Amino acid sequence: AMAARGAYRCIECNREAAELYRDYSRGVLRISICKSCQKPVDKYIEYDPVIILINAVLCKAQAYRHILFNTKINIHGKLCVFCLLCEAYLRWLQLQDSSQNTDPDDLIRYAKEWDFYRMFGIASLEQTSFLVGIFITFWWMRPEMLKTKSDFILLLKALLLSSYGKLLLIPAVIWEHDYTPLCLAFIKVFVLISNSQAIRVTLNLNRKLPWLAIFFGLILENGVVCLFQKMGWDV
Repeated sequence: AMAARGAYRCIECNREAAELYRDYSRGVLRISICKSCQKPVDKYIEYDPVIILINAVLCKAQAYRHILFNTKINIHGKLCVFCLLCEAYLRWLQLQDSSQNTDPDDLIRYAKEWDFYRMFGIASLEQTSFLVGIFITFWWMRPEMLKTKSDFILLLKALLLSSYGKLLLIPAVIWEHDYTPLCLAFIKVFVLISNSQAIRVTLNLNRKLPWLAIFFGLILENGVVCLFQKMGWDV
C-alpha cells in the first residue's frame, strides 16, 4: 500500500497520507492512522462494497473521499455514457407516447430510431453545458483551485461519478405510475445533491460555493434547452 506522498487522503480530515495500510508478514494488515486527526486513514478498505455504496447514496463525505482518492475506479466515462443513454431513452419514450403513431412502415421505424439518437445528442449537450457552467464558475471565482490538468480531471471524474443517480430513471419509467413525474423530480434533486457533495470533497469547500457553481451550471443547461425549443425541437 506504499505510494508517493500525497497519493491518498484521510477520509476524516482530507489530509494527505502516504499509505492506507501496512502489510506485515503472514497476511497481517494494520490500517494506517492519520497523523493529523489520529483516526484511521481509510476505514472503508475493510468494508464490503455494498456498505460503501450505501454510504455514498447517503452522501457521506468519507465515502466520497474513499471512492475518489483511495480507489482506482475508472468507470466514470462508461457511467456517463450509460446515464446519457438512460436519459435519452426516457425522453424518447415520452416522445413516442405523445406521437401515438403505430404505423409499421420502415420509414417510420427509421424516424423513431433517429429520434433516439437526437435525444442522446441533446442530453449530451445539456450535460456538457451543465459541466461547463460549473467549471466557468470556479475559473471565475476560485481560479487557483483548477491550476493543473490533474485538478480539472479529478473534478470532472467526481462530477461524472456522482451523477450515478440518473440510473434510477429506467426503473422510474418501467414501473410507471401516477407519481412518476414526482419520482423524476426527486431523482434530479438527488443527482444535484450528489454533485454538490462531490465538489465539496474534491475541492475541500464549504456548502455555499458548490451550490453556486451548480446554480450557474443549471442556468447554462436551461439556456441550451430554451435554444432547442426555439428551434422547434422536442426536448
